[in-house]
Amino acid sequence: MVATDVRQSLLKAALKLFAEHGSRGATTRRIAQEAGVNEVTLFRHFPNKQALLHAALHAFAEQTPYLRLPDTPKDLAAELEVWARDHHKHLYKLRALIRTSMGEFEENPEQCKQSMCVSISIANELTDYLTTAQRAGLVSADVNSAAATSMLMGTLFSDAMGRDLMPERFPYAMRDAIGLYLQLFLRAIGVREVK
Repeated sequence: MVATDVRQSLLKAALKLFAEHGSRGATTRRIAQEAGVNEVTLFRHFPNKQALLHAALHAFAEQTPYLRLPDTPKDLAAELEVWARDHHKHLYKLRALIRTSMGEFEENPEQCKQSMCVSISIANELTDYLTTAQRAGLVSADVNSAAATSMLMGTLFSDAMGRDLMPERFPYAMRDAIGLYLQLFLRAIGVREVK
């Protein structure tokens, strides 16, 4: 196996096992086995498990594709629906990794922050989008864009993380959830329905 392939296999294995078992359960032996190499090979690429996990989370954050919002908002309802569906899909797909990272925050705060940096970028982009929409008169002048961003992202996060844990809290289908949330969100930020 080529060195870059070995490194990528180790990063992928570390991320998978971290999501499934946390830092303690993602042992170097398990990671090496999952990657199809031995522990000696693992340690040739990474000095210790923490460095490997840090590199895996960093690579994940760098390589995570996410749908960008347009620089110039035109149709907030349509643009936000496409964006919110994509964001929710990614959150739901990555829920095990996110839960594990958050569960280990007290013990490994930097590791948790590393895995959340994509969400920070997404939140900043949404805040900028809403601010631009506000300047264009598409959103009420008294709306706080940062608070609106927290509200929408928090709702999507809550659904993605909690749907399988507390199904009774989500009596509507996942396919309908985004439309329901956006209808309330758009009303809250003062967007009039387009007819």
